[in-house]
Amino acid sequence: MSRPRIVIVGAGFAGYRTARTLSRITRGRAHITLLNPTDYFLYLPLLPQVAAGVLEPRRVTVSLSDSLPNVRLVLGEADRIDLDERTLHHTGPEGAGGTLAYDRLVIAAGSVNKLLPIPGVAEHAHGFRGLPEALYLRDHVTRQVELAAAADDPGTCAARCTFVVVGAGYTGTEVAAHGQMFTDAQVRRHPLRQGMRPRWMLLDVAPRVLPEMDEKLSATADRVLRERGVDVRMGTSVQEATHEGVVLTDGEFVETRTLVWCVGVRPDPLVESLGLPMEKGRLLVDPHLQVPGRPELFACGDVAAVPDLEKPGSYTPMTAQHAWRHGKVAAENVAASLGLGGSRKPYRHRDLGFVVDLGGAKAAANPLGVALSGVPAGAVTRGYHLAAMPGNRVRVAADWLLDAVLPRQAVQLGLVRSWSVPLDTSSPELARVPGGPGRRQEADARSGPGAALEADTHDGVSGGGEPDQGLTAEEPAKGQPGPGPTQVRPGPGPAQRRSEAETAKGRPAVDPGAAEAGSRFVERRSEVETAKGQPVGEPAKNKPGGEPARSQPGGEPARSQPGGEPARNQPGGEPARSQPGGEPARSQPGGEPARSQPGGEPARNQPGGEPARSQPGGEPARSQPGGEPARSRPPSASPEPPPGQPPPGPGTAPGPVKRSDVPDDSAKGDS
Repeated sequence: MSRPRIVIVGAGFAGYRTARTLSRITRGRAHITLLNPTDYFLYLPLLPQVAAGVLEPRRVTVSLSDSLPNVRLVLGEADRIDLDERTLHHTGPEGAGGTLAYDRLVIAAGSVNKLLPIPGVAEHAHGFRGLPEALYLRDHVTRQVELAAAADDPGTCAARCTFVVVGAGYTGTEVAAHGQMFTDAQVRRHPLRQGMRPRWMLLDVAPRVLPEMDEKLSATADRVLRERGVDVRMGTSVQEATHEGVVLTDGEFVETRTLVWCVGVRPDPLVESLGLPMEKGRLLVDPHLQVPGRPELFACGDVAAVPDLEKPGSYTPMTAQHAWRHGKVAAENVAASLGLGGSRKPYRHRDLGFVVDLGGAKAAANPLGVALSGVPAGAVTRGYHLAAMPGNRVRVAADWLLDAVLPRQAVQLGLVRSWSVPLDTSSPELARVPGGPGRRQEADARSGPGAALEADTHDGVSGGGEPDQGLTAEEPAKGQPGPGPTQVRPGPGPAQRRSEAETAKGRPAVDPGAAEAGSRFVERRSEVETAKGQPVGEPAKNKPGGEPARSQPGGEPARSQPGGEPARNQPGGEPARSQPGGEPARSQPGGEPARSQPGGEPARNQPGGEPARSQPGGEPARSQPGGEPARSRPPSASPEPPPGQPPPGPGTAPGPVKRSDVPDDSAKGDS
């Protein structure tokens, strides 16, 4: 008898706990497959400490392969679920699609950043749901303090040292508390010229900080924040976000380069496509975490609306504690439905309390209903995190010890750029991949509220748009030959090599918007990637020197120059271009070799022809023996770009020059 197939979507708190519990219960009697975009489980509550430099990023991650025996890990994101065929379609990290068949499916896809219809927020804010966002925030805050210290203008210094956090829940409160300590430590070692102090603002429309917690704990957190210097404003939020700052709902304009969005979360959009009953974006399930009418389908975590049996008529909140407990119950019920475990169990919970880390020795906690603050709360909070983490406990404890006795390292690693972490994304755990291996370089540190500008998100993400998930590592560097086939375009133009990914997508080799005016980025681009109307190295067609061959170094003389193109009905004219042998020289016996063949195009009024213009030796003079060297560069230099185009930059691979007189139909699929 074949083993049943169990597929789990997502490796957050719910998905990871489900996989681990099923692995222990089944002991190899079932095929367990875990689909997740990353190869690690992220312990989300400690993410603010990563952004503040307390913990190294890998401390809050646990390897899925190492910690989940008898579980097959598939890297990718779920695209579509066919409930009737019992198949799940997914896309891998390099764009390849796949299908997983299942007998039982557990949806634990988690949540993404919650957006509100506020102008400018999607373009100018960053969320805090994944490791890339935490790494970006740490670099960005460090950079703003360093730039503020070097600024001569007091207004610029104040704007760079103002950090706005929207949302006074668990995440926002911890980000503001740790952030104030982090920037104060930087300024103590490197004071600002104007004697200013970094300013952190915490905004929320709620009447108090941490509205989910007991009023005593809320008051404790509020007092610690204010004593530390955080500007706490309740009943206030953002009305509009711009590149220069934010407009608050009370009418005040705050100049800032940092807007951190911690308003809340929403369920992963995957469940909306199932066409099943929903409750505020979450999939309705029964107390056994099973979808009614679908015995093979289970859901848990943030995507599931689980009835709260302790509070009839309500559903369990979207917290890590509930998701962790959901996973255990879901695993037991999946095993029971397959006859591999005991009986089914409904989900019941008992509130064990909450903990909020406020940085240093300060925290707010109410374990088992006992309200604590100060050092005792700090000890309970860190003890709880060590007990709850499924791995890396010794490393985390060591980092905490080192942070207590040594100063933090405030350096920019530059691993995550602003356009890699747009706010509106269905995958906050993944840094967005640009349109090819990185050839772009930032000319300056532009990463404030205007971080997700069109110049940054040049692959079709503008503002709040979702990134193109098909842009992957299998797309070769745009100036390099790729593994894809050569695509020959119709018309008289030469054959142009395009990568397989670009051919399939119908998109151009580069987005012209990446070089738009106002963008402060310098982009290295090969000759293929230049602006479509004027390839690099092609002189103006009405200037002496003519037009170089468009697919080969070597070139074609201007047709208005001596040696140009004879009438095609004259002897020695042009044979059919589809015949073997290419196109003969139009004024010379013997003809012109095929332009796509090595050897280039012979000069039409010279015996021996014209050498490639990009090769040492230059271009022979058309009327003199001995030739004329390249006019505008040394023999080994790259062609000069035309006016208005950026230089190709060092290290650019040579490539064919793209014709400008052929209609470019490659952009039709990239509107």
